[in-house]
Amino acid sequence: MRVGRKIALVGGVPILVAAAIAAAGWFLLAQGERARAGALLAARVYHDLTLARSVRDDFVAARADARAAIEKRFFDLTDKAGSGLETLQKQARSRGQAERAAAARQSLDRYVARMRDFSAVARENDGLIAEMGQRAGRLTDLAEQARRRQQASNVDLAWTLTGKVNRLRATRDAVTGLNAVLAGAWQLALARERGGSPEAGRAERTRLDHAGRDLAAALRATSRETEAAEAERLTAADTSLDAGDRLTEWGERLLKIVASEQRTLDDEVAQLLAYAGEANATEQATQNIGVTTLKLGQRTAEALTRRDAEAASAMLGEGERLSASASALPISPLIQSEMIEAIDGWRARLATTVDGLTRQNAMIAEMDGLAAGLSEAARALNDDAVEEADRFGTFLGQLLLAGAAAGLLLGALVALAVARSILVPLRQLQGDMIALAADPKAEGLSGTQRTDELGDIARATNFFVTEIGRRERALRRAKDQADHALHDLHQAQDDLIRAEKLASLGQLVAGVAHEINTPLGIALTTATLVRDETRAFQGLVAAGTLSRSRLTHFVDRVGEGTQLLCANLTRAADLVHGFKQVAVDRASDERRRFDLDVWLGELLASLQPMLRKGGHRIERDAPSGIVVDTYPGVLAQVVTNLVANAVVHGFAGGERPGTITVRASGTGPLVRLEVSDDGSGIAPEHLGRIFDPFFTTARSHGSTGLGMHIVHNLVTARLQGRIAVESEPGRGTLVRLEFPRAPGDAERPGAARRPAGAQAS
Repeated sequence: MRVGRKIALVGGVPILVAAAIAAAGWFLLAQGERARAGALLAARVYHDLTLARSVRDDFVAARADARAAIEKRFFDLTDKAGSGLETLQKQARSRGQAERAAAARQSLDRYVARMRDFSAVARENDGLIAEMGQRAGRLTDLAEQARRRQQASNVDLAWTLTGKVNRLRATRDAVTGLNAVLAGAWQLALARERGGSPEAGRAERTRLDHAGRDLAAALRATSRETEAAEAERLTAADTSLDAGDRLTEWGERLLKIVASEQRTLDDEVAQLLAYAGEANATEQATQNIGVTTLKLGQRTAEALTRRDAEAASAMLGEGERLSASASALPISPLIQSEMIEAIDGWRARLATTVDGLTRQNAMIAEMDGLAAGLSEAARALNDDAVEEADRFGTFLGQLLLAGAAAGLLLGALVALAVARSILVPLRQLQGDMIALAADPKAEGLSGTQRTDELGDIARATNFFVTEIGRRERALRRAKDQADHALHDLHQAQDDLIRAEKLASLGQLVAGVAHEINTPLGIALTTATLVRDETRAFQGLVAAGTLSRSRLTHFVDRVGEGTQLLCANLTRAADLVHGFKQVAVDRASDERRRFDLDVWLGELLASLQPMLRKGGHRIERDAPSGIVVDTYPGVLAQVVTNLVANAVVHGFAGGERPGTITVRASGTGPLVRLEVSDDGSGIAPEHLGRIFDPFFTTARSHGSTGLGMHIVHNLVTARLQGRIAVESEPGRGTLVRLEFPRAPGDAERPGAARRPAGAQAS
């Protein structure tokens, strides 16, 4: 039997057992999931019923204007609970569960019906309570109206009583004045009678005059102008016996009149005082009606809020007593009848409200019983579903355990038999391969005559070993060829670098020739002129025709020539010194310490001939004091290549002169050198290949594509730094170098390339 069939047998037996277990498990899981879904649904129904009961309590305690929204929420919750009970009834696995769900559904229907009846009675009671409030308010308004009327009547009574009292006081003053006048007249008559002459009784006369004036004032206060004038006349006249009799007779008659009037006023004031007391009592009783109405309304509202029907019924008796009190008030009959009507209407609506409240309390008790039964039914359904799900889960666990044990035992026996039939030949094949690995010239593998997969493996392994030997020999030959090519490549790279150095030296020589020729030519011309002037001067001296002006002219010309010679020869000497230093740096690979700013000035001066043809200019931005200890020849070659690359590629069009900026900065152990131009820039598709060897965009102009590759190698290997390029078409190119101030003794093998775009030479 082939190995594949054996493996299929090993895997097939457990798979068949697992498939049977999976089918049974799937069925049990489906049933358990159904039971758990039923438990979850029963729990949700229980939650909805509990929440509906809480919402019903909120409805009972809510204000009339807020009950509509609460009622809608209650019916939404009961609708959800009813749908859940219908689903539970349909999904019931036993008759008992179905009957329990149906009974719960019927109880829920009765619960909802009672809630609808309760809502209707609540709306009716809310209307009655509102009417009671209106009638109580009307009764309070009527009591206040009656009180205000009584208060106005009391004010009028007070003014009347005040007038009567003032009149009584004036009358009493008049009686007192009459008595004083009569007494004065009697005393005057008695004094004259004793004295026997009219001059006797002068003091009594004076007292009589004063008494007469006081009496006249008192009589005028009582509106008796005639009597007042008579009193003044009688008391002012010469009192003879006849005059005294007339005064006495007039005074006694007037005293009787005034005394009678005083008694009448005393009676009227007493009656007014009694009536004022009754009026104040009536006003207080009317005010008490209003206060009692407010208190009764508040107590009734509290009793209705507490849903206390007994306490609310007690308010009916108090309302009846309030009606009796209103009937006994001595107030306006119209107001009194309206007050009695308001109280009776309030009592009638309170009686109806109490009856509705009694019915509501009975409904609440019935709904509480139904809610408790519904909650118990939902809990029982949930318990049945959970118990059924647990039973399916337990049975599934037992089935999986038994099936797994049987499958493992059967699979282990089959696997042991199959493994034995496979492992024995494999161990033999393993031993042969180990022996062949130790001695490739040993004999081939055994078992190649087998017809199963092990025979195929033996034959394939035998072929594989033979092929490996052949390829190993081919690889050794290829390695030798690669080593030789690598040596040639290194040699070619060194040759390229030397060629670049020679090209830079050639450019340096051309620059030296061009730069030094200018000051030397000026110096030669000046020397020739000085020589000619000297010969002419010598001729004048020899002829004896030398004048003072001619001597002065000769001295001035010779002085100017000398200054011009010194200036141009000094310039040529400085150029030679700088070119010599740069040439030495380029020709040598030695490392030395130098100031970067000074060194850049000498290097860029040597590159001026390269820029003058196109009218380009180069700018240097390097602070002094940046001292480095590196390879100036390598750095000079890098900067020269970058400047040349900018001239050849950045300003290839030659339409306008460009600017090349060399900027240096040093922070910490690293030095940054940037070479930028404002040329045409680099296309984005060329940025990734800038440092590739032999890549160029100007091959038709003689470029080899090795300039930037050599720059990259020099920066990363010799200077031990890194290089990056940034460029945008039409906005120029920036090449950034970063290298240590003092590189290590050993050269780095090269930094990771960061293609960012530049022109390739």
